[in-house]
Amino acid sequence: MGQIGLSRRAGSLKPSSTLAVAQRARQMKEAGADVLAFAAGEPDFVTPELIRKAAKDALDKGLTHYAPTLGTPGARAAVARKLETENGIQGLTPKHVAIGVGGKQCLYNVFQALLNEGDEVLLPVPAWVSYAPQIELSGGKVVELPTDAASGFKITPEQLKAAITPRSRALVINSPSNPCGTMYSPDELRALAKVVAEAAGSVAPNLVVVTDEIYEKILYGGRTHLSPGSIPEIADRTVTVNGLSKAYAMTGWRIGYAACPGAFGLELIGAMDKIQSQMTSGIATFLMPAIEVALSGECDAEVAKMTEAFAKRARLIESRMREIPGLEFPSPEGAFYVFADVSAHFGKKAPDGTQVSSALSFAEALLANQKMAVVPGEDFGGCGDKCIRISFACSEDQINAGIDRLEALVRSLS
Repeated sequence: MGQIGLSRRAGSLKPSSTLAVAQRARQMKEAGADVLAFAAGEPDFVTPELIRKAAKDALDKGLTHYAPTLGTPGARAAVARKLETENGIQGLTPKHVAIGVGGKQCLYNVFQALLNEGDEVLLPVPAWVSYAPQIELSGGKVVELPTDAASGFKITPEQLKAAITPRSRALVINSPSNPCGTMYSPDELRALAKVVAEAAGSVAPNLVVVTDEIYEKILYGGRTHLSPGSIPEIADRTVTVNGLSKAYAMTGWRIGYAACPGAFGLELIGAMDKIQSQMTSGIATFLMPAIEVALSGECDAEVAKMTEAFAKRARLIESRMREIPGLEFPSPEGAFYVFADVSAHFGKKAPDGTQVSSALSFAEALLANQKMAVVPGEDFGGCGDKCIRISFACSEDQINAGIDRLEALVRSLS
C-alpha cells in the first residue's frame, strides 16, 4: 500500500518552538529532573477572584448553551467600551467587535478575512512565532522588516516606507513585543502611522494595520501604551487585537477579541463571523459575564499588583544578566521577556560536548548541562537565530536560580 499523504499546507507548517521546548522540559521534570522552565509566556498568578466568581455564577444560572458566534451583546459591548475609554479608539459599537478563542484565533481570522493569494504582509522581526504561519496559511507573503538588539528591536519610519509596495496589504505591530520585551513609544507609533497614512493615499490603498496589544497593561519604567487605532490618520484601517490572557492571568480561559471601527470594520467583523462560524462557533457561554467583569475596571487593582511584581522581576533579571559576559539585550520595557543575543558564544563547546553554533544549540546545551529551559530564537525570524527568549513570568527565587545556571553554562563554555 502506497503512502496516503497529507496536504502540502499541513506539511509546510512547523510546530511552535515555544510549545516544543515547554513540552520537553515538562517531560524531563516528569522523569525526575530538576528543570527550571523559562519558556512559556504565561503569568504565574491566579485569575482574579471576581472574574472567577462571574464564571461560576454563570454556570449556576445555567448559562451552558450556545452563545452567538462572536460573543453576547453584553460582552461585545464591554470590549467596545474598554477600547473607547481606555484606548481612545472611537466609533466602536458591539457590531465592530469579535470575540474568539484567544487572541490567536482572532489574529488567524483577521488574516483569513483580509488576505488573498500573494498579498504582502509587512512583519517586523523577530516576531511572535505564529504570525508568519498564520499569514502563509491565509495565502499571504511575509515581508520581513529586520531589527536588532541595538535598535530595541524596532523598525524605523524610513524602513517601513521603503518596504511598502502596491502589494502591501497589512502591517503587523506588536507592542509590547513577544519575544523582544521592548515597545514603541507613542511618538514612534505616530511616526509609523504617518507613513501608513501616506502610503494608503498613494501606493498602497488597501494597507491595513493589525496591532496585537495583548501585553498593553504590562509596562515598566513609567512607559505609556498607545493604541494605533486611536491615531486619527489610520483609525479606519486599524484592526486592534487583544485578549484577557496576559493582563488578567487568564491564559487557560482562551478569551481574545478583535475590533475595527467604521464601515470597513463592520465588513471585516462580518467576514470574521462567517469564518469563525465554520470553525469553533462561539466561546463558552458562561465565560461571557467574566469578560464583562474583567473589562469593567473592578479588577484593575489586582492587575496593577501583578504588573508591579513583573516590574520587580524585570529589574532583577536584567541586573543579574548584565553580569554575564557575552549577552546583548535591551532593557525590558513591557511584557515579560528578555531576548538576548548569545552569538558571542558561538564556536564554543559545552561540558557535555555540545557544539554551540546557533541559538538552538545554545538552548540545547543549557537544558542538557544546567537543566534550564529557554526558547531558541530561530522561529522568531530575523536575527532570532542569534538569540534566546527568557520568560520571567515566574518567582524571583526561580529567576535567581535560573540565572545562576545560565551564568554557569556561559562560564563553562570553552
